[in-house]
Amino acid sequence: MRTSNFLFLFFSLLIHFITIATRADLPGTWELLVADAGIASMHTAVTHFNTVVLLDRTDIGPSRKKLPPHHCRNDPNDPILKNDCYAHSVLLDLKTYTIRPLMILTDTWCSSGQFLPDGTLLHTGGDLDGFRKFRKFTPCESSSSICDWEELQDVQLSQGRWYSTNQILPNGEVIIVGGRAASSVEFFPPRKEGAIEFPFLNQAADRQYDNLYPYVHLLPNGHLFIFANNKAVMYDYTSNKVLKDYPTLDGGPRNYPSAGSSAMLALTDDNGYSSATIIICGGAQFGAYLQRSTDTPAHGSCGRIEATAENPDWEMEDMPFARIMGDMVMLPTGDILIINGAQAGTQGFEMASNPCLNPVLYRPNEPSGLRFMTLNPGTIPRMYHSTANLLPDCRIMIAGSNPHFFYKFAAEFPTELRIEAFSPEYLSPDRQNLRPVLVGSPEKLKYGEDFTVILTVELPVVGIIEVNLASAPFATHSFSQGQRLVKLKVTSAIPDVAGKYRIGCTAPPDGKVAPPGHYMVFAVNQASSNLVQTASCGGEVLLGCWKLKDLFNVERSSQEDHQEDESDDNSNDVNESDSNLDNMDESDSDVGGW
Repeated sequence: MRTSNFLFLFFSLLIHFITIATRADLPGTWELLVADAGIASMHTAVTHFNTVVLLDRTDIGPSRKKLPPHHCRNDPNDPILKNDCYAHSVLLDLKTYTIRPLMILTDTWCSSGQFLPDGTLLHTGGDLDGFRKFRKFTPCESSSSICDWEELQDVQLSQGRWYSTNQILPNGEVIIVGGRAASSVEFFPPRKEGAIEFPFLNQAADRQYDNLYPYVHLLPNGHLFIFANNKAVMYDYTSNKVLKDYPTLDGGPRNYPSAGSSAMLALTDDNGYSSATIIICGGAQFGAYLQRSTDTPAHGSCGRIEATAENPDWEMEDMPFARIMGDMVMLPTGDILIINGAQAGTQGFEMASNPCLNPVLYRPNEPSGLRFMTLNPGTIPRMYHSTANLLPDCRIMIAGSNPHFFYKFAAEFPTELRIEAFSPEYLSPDRQNLRPVLVGSPEKLKYGEDFTVILTVELPVVGIIEVNLASAPFATHSFSQGQRLVKLKVTSAIPDVAGKYRIGCTAPPDGKVAPPGHYMVFAVNQASSNLVQTASCGGEVLLGCWKLKDLFNVERSSQEDHQEDESDDNSNDVNESDSNLDNMDESDSDVGGW
């Protein structure tokens, strides 16, 4: 008996040791940023003031974060709390990791968002009293308590939007696509024609929807790639015409409530920014949602398509893990991190199991079959209603997970209030001497402008150092709305004084490649001789330069007016950019800093 107990203990210790060793051997590290954020973040966005907006829904009952005194929300129609003194949105300061409660008045359940060119976060729709709401959050310095949510009173959505997708356009407008019982598109600022029918969304629907939160990507030709369920089109929003029907993607439904995730690969100057490739991975099997099945295996397949090709087709690959509800985060290097989610079930309350704790790195430039790398697993299940966002310091922030209708902490997969950060291998200490440090770059750029960045590197530079611009998307329900990485045209690094290097760069040619707004700036040392990548972090630039009043006070009178305006916007007229810069007042030009 003693021998049996000894052997059992020995094998238990051996298995535990092997598990720890295996985890330690996999790339990437985890850290806890905030032990209790007060809310479970269903929607997350990083501002250009180095703060993060976290947002849940309002009709969920008490959160774990109180509002300031005398700031309660009084709603006689709220089924849970008529007098609600709890925060359902908070602001995280990334310098101090402190949390400040924010005041949201209408229901934001399964809503959408996008940053406007000046850095204001536009937020649209939701449920119940938030169904047709526009809201905005104008970021401020983290030390200020002034900025908070504002519900717009003078405009509203033409059609209620629940589970819709937002995408900023080349001229700074935002298109709002789809939603439950909304097979249409509309725009912000609102146009007089209101919602415009978009039959494709109806055609993509099935008995369990599977066309909600459609994947929308702005292509460098100015058109939209829109994917719903297993179908995709190229859409000309200026004429409301479908220009191309793409082949059907095999492997079952891919959008809510069966969502995997999607991203557009980095845009490069290799072909004059004329090519764009989309990747879509994972998803639930059809019927899992209808049957409320928690153990139906998820899909592990990925489809990749060059959306701008003349005769595109899907190239299929398989991930190391099947995954539902995964998040795709575009890294500064151009690789994609796939993180969060489950390996069985579907989206919905308490409808998934077997959390997928291992992140996966997708390396698009590797040959098919060698593109996926399994990374160091986390320990906290991130299931339904979790998010992942790239931070200015190159880490990935992980928040949320609430697979329950209310907050529920005594459960197999409890409501999750902890915020974590995952550091990819490019941040490992053994790459410190290869890591470039940006010490000089412009705060503002005009389209097509040549400029110089100055950086330092401990070891001599070998090969090309990339300078890449990354947008700050709105992450919710396994899709980052407006996510984009643009690799700039650069010259070789030229040695300068005091160990510095100068790199010549050219800004993106127009808003089709990079819509106007704030971008994070990263310098990536490819170190091609030993296949090591590492990235500088913390740069910021305002591209295009638009004023808030241009977006909130200008109303398009007709579709024809819009087409004429857009034609002017897309002409890459540098004088127009100069005019925008010259007309900005002092408060407009104070862009804060990433």
